[in-house]
Amino acid sequence: MVTLNSDSRPIIGRGPPLGASFFILAVLSVTAMVLDHRGGYLETARLWMGAALHPVYVVVQAPYDLWNWLNGSFTDRAQLRRHNEQLTEELRQARIRLLQFDALNEENRRLRAIRQASAGLAERTQLASIMHVDVDPFRHRVRIDKGAGDGVFRSQPVVDAFGIVGQVAAVDQYSATIILISDNQHAIPVQVNRNGIRSIAVGTGDVSKLILPYLTVQSDVRVGDLLVSSGLDGIFPAGYPVAVISQIDRIPSATFAIVEARPLAQLDRDREVLLLWGEEPASAGEIAESRNPDAASPAGPAHDGVAAAEHRR
Repeated sequence: MVTLNSDSRPIIGRGPPLGASFFILAVLSVTAMVLDHRGGYLETARLWMGAALHPVYVVVQAPYDLWNWLNGSFTDRAQLRRHNEQLTEELRQARIRLLQFDALNEENRRLRAIRQASAGLAERTQLASIMHVDVDPFRHRVRIDKGAGDGVFRSQPVVDAFGIVGQVAAVDQYSATIILISDNQHAIPVQVNRNGIRSIAVGTGDVSKLILPYLTVQSDVRVGDLLVSSGLDGIFPAGYPVAVISQIDRIPSATFAIVEARPLAQLDRDREVLLLWGEEPASAGEIAESRNPDAASPAGPAHDGVAAAEHRR
């Protein structure tokens, strides 16, 4: 037969009262705090507890760290792209400025060379820029940005840093036309710098070639001889380089040798040329004559070239 216990007290009410439990826990807590404060006995326990809880902290912090990493990665990539585009644009501008600097440096070098080469040639000089080149392949003429208002006159000599370029063929108020020494209607008196032999260099229509049609087979000329202006035409200054003899063909049965020369001036490259004035400025009559060329007979090297062509025919 089963007998039931006669103890009918509630289960919750069993054990020590709550007040006693709270008191005991409070005393233990205060004792632990006092011991930790004075002797640091719980420091080791805290270290081990922190080590045990670190994986939990890492797991909890991982989503936040992942989000920050993704956000920072995309932000850094966008910033790097913008920075790269900015640097690329700055590099492009720097290259453009460098090209402009190189162009200015080259222009300054050409201008200094022209000035140095023309020192002592004339009482007055003036730089002029080439604005237009004649597109007719049989006419070697260019237009410059200086005219009668600047004192330019017809038959005025024009040079560059390497040799004689040509002479002024026509003038208006603000510009002028230059006939190059390579034009087939131009001729210039020259002499061989080595021995002083005089002749006339005639244009051929080729910027790289002049001919000297009046040198005899017996003339003492050689390939490589320097031709300078003789100054006998009263236009070009004496002693300025014109060309270098590049080819000589002597036919014993002929009277004249076939002599070709290469102009020293950069006729197809010049951007600036130098206008020369002699010791005495042109008179009013000469200026009026240059403005009305039909009223006077042709003169100068251009006329000599035409006369030479007539003589050859």
